[in-house]
Amino acid sequence: MHVHILGICGSFMGGIAAIAKSLGHKVTGSDTNVYPPMSTQLEALGITLTEGYDVAQFSPQPDMVVIGNAMSRGNPAVEYVLNRNLPYTSGPQWLLENLLSSRWVIGVSGTHGKTTTSSMVAWILEYAGLNPGFLIGGIPENFGISARTGDSPFFVIEADEYDSAFFDKRSKFVHYRPKTLIMNNLEFDHADIFADLAAIQTQFHHLIRMVPGNGLILSPNRDDALNATLEKGCWSEQQFLGKDWRAELLADDGSAFTVFFRDENVGDVHWSLLGQHNVDNALMAIAAAHHAGVQVQDAINALSTFKNVKRRMETKGVVNGITVYDDFAHHPTAITTTIDGLRKKVGNERILAVLEPRSNTMKMGVHKDTLAQSWQHANTVFVYQPAALSWSLQDAAAHSPTPARCFDNVEDIVQAVAAEARGGDHVLVMSNGGFEGIHQRLINALSGEQK
Repeated sequence: MHVHILGICGSFMGGIAAIAKSLGHKVTGSDTNVYPPMSTQLEALGITLTEGYDVAQFSPQPDMVVIGNAMSRGNPAVEYVLNRNLPYTSGPQWLLENLLSSRWVIGVSGTHGKTTTSSMVAWILEYAGLNPGFLIGGIPENFGISARTGDSPFFVIEADEYDSAFFDKRSKFVHYRPKTLIMNNLEFDHADIFADLAAIQTQFHHLIRMVPGNGLILSPNRDDALNATLEKGCWSEQQFLGKDWRAELLADDGSAFTVFFRDENVGDVHWSLLGQHNVDNALMAIAAAHHAGVQVQDAINALSTFKNVKRRMETKGVVNGITVYDDFAHHPTAITTTIDGLRKKVGNERILAVLEPRSNTMKMGVHKDTLAQSWQHANTVFVYQPAALSWSLQDAAAHSPTPARCFDNVEDIVQAVAAEARGGDHVLVMSNGGFEGIHQRLINALSGEQK
């Protein structure tokens, strides 16, 4: 079968492409935002990419068009599919019908930590010899790919609450039907499709309804939004982070901790990740793998060899003693936890934070009142104000407890950081997009500085 994917370079749709290819289908696709790591992964798989949405891409005509949720009415390719009555479906629905219906699905949901936790679960199962399939919204370093079919019953998936397609406004995760469900946390996000937190809770309630009675739901015991959602109805076994599973830090930065299961010390994790948020992610991953039959000690041993996902506190280079990091943080809570984890690692060394508020929620100004507080543990902040932003970042910068400067040009940020940075500093770039290649541009600029 020839499967053609519209919006193929998104992290989810790129994973669909990889799985379709592994199932023996001919796969092609198109997108307008083509940048690594997804573009290079698709090229390595031999998948033909078309830049843009010219209708010539439908010759020869595919057997099925999988339409990403970034596609909307008015798009030339979408209109062509509808006008000619070509078979089409959403990515989540295609995945359910072609793969998930016969698998033990481990779904990882929540506002934050989905990609990292999914990667941990997949690696623990792999370490235990279970060869799981997975589809993750990033590229785990332990695997080097974002998706694979696997040849065991287990399939790990990042269960996103964003909508499925322009013709299916349900959350993606309602298509996944997990037997093991992680719910990391729940905050208001995706303001472009959800009116309020209650609307997101409704989608999570639909998800909970699909977990079988012999399934397991994992959640923190002190997340009010999740607890309120669970109170609407739950028909599965529940375990709670902070009650059934908890950790005691052996290092303030989260690089070592002891795991307790129902108050029994079951082992220590020593690993390369940082921050309390990653400790919590690890506990969820251990618990989910335990439900799938993995011994806790094996899960702990696996995490000692876990490598984080690309773009999650990824070191891009060290120049003249200045370390440049790339991180996906784009929500105030994620920004706070990311900077806090780095702060506990580097102590009093300077952190220069560089932020692109790129998500739809950020662009709408939903988090503008909490943004300045989120970066308070950095020493200096450089914020990019894109033209599409509907509100002024200058107001946030004016109320910042940390010196903050706004720029409307990425090259100006590069030059400002290069002028400010000195040996021993840490430059933390946070964006959920390509940010005009700022990471390499920073490294190039810093290479020319004699600090």
